Amino acid sequence: MKKEVIKTEIRKAYGNIAKSESTPGGCCGTDADCCGSENTVSMAEEYSAVNGYVKEADMSLGCGLPTEIANINLGDTVVDLGSGAGNDVFIARSIVGDTGKVIGLDMTPEMVIKALQNNQKLGYTNVEFILGEIENMNSISSSTADVVISNCVMNLVPDKEKAFKEVHRILKTGGHFSISDIVHVGTLPDGLLEAAEMYSGCVAGASEKGAYLGIIKQAGFKSIQIKKERKIELPDDLLLKYISVEELNLYKQTNAGLYSLTVYADKLEEGDCCETTEGGCCSTAESKSDEVVSSCCGSGSGSGCC
Repeated sequence: MKKEVIKTEIRKAYGNIAKSESTPGGCCGTDADCCGSENTVSMAEEYSAVNGYVKEADMSLGCGLPTEIANINLGDTVVDLGSGAGNDVFIARSIVGDTGKVIGLDMTPEMVIKALQNNQKLGYTNVEFILGEIENMNSISSSTADVVISNCVMNLVPDKEKAFKEVHRILKTGGHFSISDIVHVGTLPDGLLEAAEMYSGCVAGASEKGAYLGIIKQAGFKSIQIKKERKIELPDDLLLKYISVEELNLYKQTNAGLYSLTVYADKLEEGDCCETTEGGCCSTAESKSDEVVSSCCGSGSGSGCC
């Protein structure tokens, strides 16, 4: 599909969600024509116990908890990409406090309006919602953010290379991002990749895992780590709306599948390394459970670096 067709489909789908009085929380996040109530698949994680949670701002459209491992500090400036009705923005606001700032960016006008209405009720003066696209964040200056977060949105962006370069641009040197997203391992059936409604449902827009991490590295990020990963199971009835029985059986015989990832990465000075630990530069000792997918250094030179 052409990029503008994709964006139009996404705006329509998420605009309908914003105007709906019910919370969809499904695989497509649109109406019954997409998945149907019997096929609803929630990719969202439980938010209700998270500090700063605002129920009215939670549309159940995420696939992770990016603020959970984002290392947001008091006074930080945080940018949430694809902020929707403001769920992760308000959680980040509870961490940065009165001295920080949180900016939410979304390309769907109805979502921005809903987020502004939610913020008006809360009365936060250091929260801002902007209408804009992640590939072209012209309204956000370079080196603005200490932390960038996003929850199940980058998979919707047609030009992910440009999007991650924009994330790198708006981050301060020494800043980082925490992004939850959907990727796939192996090859998805063509029927899923070609269905517009499955794009707005985070499926057709998902990149292959290795390619996705490669895009992040090419954008200039260092110390790229997968902090969390879980498989997303789609029901047969849903898949059979887009692929044949034969394709479904073949798909099940492979190791292909959709996964929710929460990825963390740093923006460092050119040629810089990550924090030096007892094990030497670029040591992964601080988090042995995390999968380090890219070394933090560029040259590999220096005292034990990489």
